[in-house]
Amino acid sequence: ADTFRVQINLTSQRKVGFSARFFLSLNKTMSSEILTVLEYMEKEKGIQRADMIATIVNALKTAAQKGVNSGQELKIDINPKNGALKAWAVMKVVDSVSDPRTEIHLEKAQAVKPGAVLGELIEREVDPASLGRIAAQTARQAVMQRIRQFEKDRIFDDFKDQVGNIVTGTVRRRERGDIFVDLGRAEAVMPSKEQVPGEEYQPGDRIRCLLLSIDTTPRGPEVILSRGSPKFVRRLFELEVTEVADHTVKIEAFAREPGYRTKIAVTSSDPKVDPVGACVGARGARVKTIVRELGGEKIDIIQYFADPREMVIEALKPAVPREIVIDDKTHRILLRVATEDLAIAIGRKGQNARLTSRLIGWRIDIEEFHAAGNDPRGTAVSSLVQRFAFAPAIAGRLVDMGINSPAAFEGVEADDLAAAGFTLEEAQDIVSRE
Repeated sequence: ADTFRVQINLTSQRKVGFSARFFLSLNKTMSSEILTVLEYMEKEKGIQRADMIATIVNALKTAAQKGVNSGQELKIDINPKNGALKAWAVMKVVDSVSDPRTEIHLEKAQAVKPGAVLGELIEREVDPASLGRIAAQTARQAVMQRIRQFEKDRIFDDFKDQVGNIVTGTVRRRERGDIFVDLGRAEAVMPSKEQVPGEEYQPGDRIRCLLLSIDTTPRGPEVILSRGSPKFVRRLFELEVTEVADHTVKIEAFAREPGYRTKIAVTSSDPKVDPVGACVGARGARVKTIVRELGGEKIDIIQYFADPREMVIEALKPAVPREIVIDDKTHRILLRVATEDLAIAIGRKGQNARLTSRLIGWRIDIEEFHAAGNDPRGTAVSSLVQRFAFAPAIAGRLVDMGINSPAAFEGVEADDLAAAGFTLEEAQDIVSRE
């Protein structure tokens, strides 16, 4: 047939229920239909008219040269104002035609272009319908491909500057544990690892998330959301607490177990501003708003200290360490706490100890504190070591034989010690320290 049509169905992703139908026909009367396609792309999709024309032209040329017009050089033009499509075959003027697709006899050439001479390249207008059905189908595919590519580019451009911000969307569906969220201009995904344990969302629910990143995939850019990232809570504080937003209060350290507990350490650049009070708000109003957004997750806000000793004391409150041993070489802190504080310091399933460790950046070991009065032998040994500078092993043997204080050591002779199992040399050394 001289005239045929290829239907292009374009559905706007931004307007539910909106559908536009256009017909692309490769003939001389198709200008109004091409113009309609161009106008739709420009107004609804935002694709420039010149860009769309170049896409259609290149597709037609490529497809035509692979089909019945294989080997023929074509020139195709679409008028951007009225959508008129014209096509020309570029042919070489010869006196003996060997390939009618690329050559034209001199007489015919002069009929097309008066004054044509041998060896000249002339353009002979051809009916667009002669380009073939495959060319029309390819043009349709090129239009759809350009739309898809434009949507991908638009997603990246629209969201690249919002990475790290909080966005609001509508839950659409759940697939293999991942939640897909409609952000209006694009669909984003919240992977299962970025979700908060215990939170459940149904299709249609409104949800606030952190725009974590834009990943490049074979299908195009993919917007990744998160509610489990510590950055989500940090951003909530920036939105809710004015002093954090203007950097008067700074979050120096941060640790979080999503859905359970968060610890933050804050400082203030203004001595008149209490950093902890600013984050908590009047009667806890600010922090309550954040806790409500996090579904009841507990938040501990403490004063930040550069000294790890002070920091660990502050972070463990209300538990109070009775003894702190810091090992700078291994970056470890040993805490000994009273029996009644042990459960508080460790927390449920070790949660408090883990968060404190992450907050400070040191490994923390917690054990029960035993007061000296609870270990009489140890107290006696320590007393002898301190008074006479005995080795702990020697002091322990003395305590075991009944010498459990400096007073009890008075009047002891070397022979007494030798009889108790000490060597003569050890006995004389012990007595010399009396």
